[in-house]
Amino acid sequence: MIDKILIANRGEIALRILRACRELGIKTVAVHSEADRDLKHVRLADESVCIGPHPSIESYLNVPALISAAEITDTVGIHPGYGFLSENADFAERVEECGFIFIGPKPDTIRMMGDKVAAIRAMKQAGVPCVPGSDGPLGNDDETNLRIAREIGYPIIIKAAGGGGGRGMRVVHSDASLLNSISMTRAEAAAAFNNDVVYMEKFLGNPRHVEIQVLSDTHGNAIHLAERDCSMQRRHQKVIEEAPAPGISDEMRKKIGERCAQACVDIGYRGAGTFEFLYQDGEFYFIEMNTRVQVEHPVTEMITGVDIVREQILIASGEPLSYKQSDIKINGHAMECRLNAEDPNNFMPSPGTITTYHAPGGPGIRVDTHIYNGYRVPPYYDSMIGKLIAHGPTREIAMARMRNALGEVVIEGIKTNVPLHQELFRDAAFQAGGTNIHYLEKKLDEKKQDK
Repeated sequence: MIDKILIANRGEIALRILRACRELGIKTVAVHSEADRDLKHVRLADESVCIGPHPSIESYLNVPALISAAEITDTVGIHPGYGFLSENADFAERVEECGFIFIGPKPDTIRMMGDKVAAIRAMKQAGVPCVPGSDGPLGNDDETNLRIAREIGYPIIIKAAGGGGGRGMRVVHSDASLLNSISMTRAEAAAAFNNDVVYMEKFLGNPRHVEIQVLSDTHGNAIHLAERDCSMQRRHQKVIEEAPAPGISDEMRKKIGERCAQACVDIGYRGAGTFEFLYQDGEFYFIEMNTRVQVEHPVTEMITGVDIVREQILIASGEPLSYKQSDIKINGHAMECRLNAEDPNNFMPSPGTITTYHAPGGPGIRVDTHIYNGYRVPPYYDSMIGKLIAHGPTREIAMARMRNALGEVVIEGIKTNVPLHQELFRDAAFQAGGTNIHYLEKKLDEKKQDK
């Protein structure tokens, strides 16, 4: 068993990892920037190390500083959380070369899944359904690219192989703009990801975002933990997540889940991961795999009873999975609201000191956050300050509990997006379930035009 873990992250996920370590009797090392000395997990950890000034590139993305912190504290494992270096294959490789255990997949797996073209190729070989596309990188022959687009059928979308987070994408509706769009996407990809490889896929007009959570150990075992619906998005960033996804049958869940689990075995996957799909007209289409713990993992934990972070640590320690697929049962419904320090009207960040904080309570309510009375939200990092999760025996009860919780939570001194969540939980289409990934953007645009 790993007996000491360095938490290479900040905020609520760092606190989440610390709590899992404490349950397992594992000592913790918190690394932090100069701006994050007062983070809750820094105060609670067994040891803490300042790794640099507030810019991420000089602290949380500073690989030599992280490795040095691990060396001077005699750390055994390094948990990257999500964001920052969590899906950086070079970092994972450096961690292992220096003799530490990276709590995540093998570097080669991260590298393969980070290249969208390679990931799609691997998933097709594993029998996971994919969006119709170019089946590889686009070349420089204009006639060939035009032919591929016509065979797929417009509209199509050009994507950067190394892209992510909604960047490096361009939708094309006709031959007239195809070649220019390919050139522009290549240029953007080279600048943003240092990789100008692009590929082409069919553009799905009204899909939902449905993802499958998996766990896979080093003994050839893999399971899936059902699905999450993350379709309520703004600018490709998730706002509300829920599990299970509305309208997905047990038969469909079993079929797609088993394929994902088998794909993990086929590629030798290690740890927790998420297969992300576009879901339209009753069909799943693979788009990418996230090789880390997800922000929205709590909704899966609430409906399955599986502690995903705990399993990550056990798998990295060489232990077999604690569960078989037959052990996994879905219990009720769970929903998660991402709480951001931002103006709910224009979404501008709202850093500052939290003068009053009161967490909501009641049956089925969970709050994952690092904030407290007097905590100063810094202006340097992502605006998410916590997650509010509600669980109930049915989707309707989970929604009612969430509405109650949103009415109880108090965060003063800064602005938050709580009013937006309250509005969405009154929205008739969202209450019915099954809204597509464009729904929130359209709703916000209409609201802006009405003013």
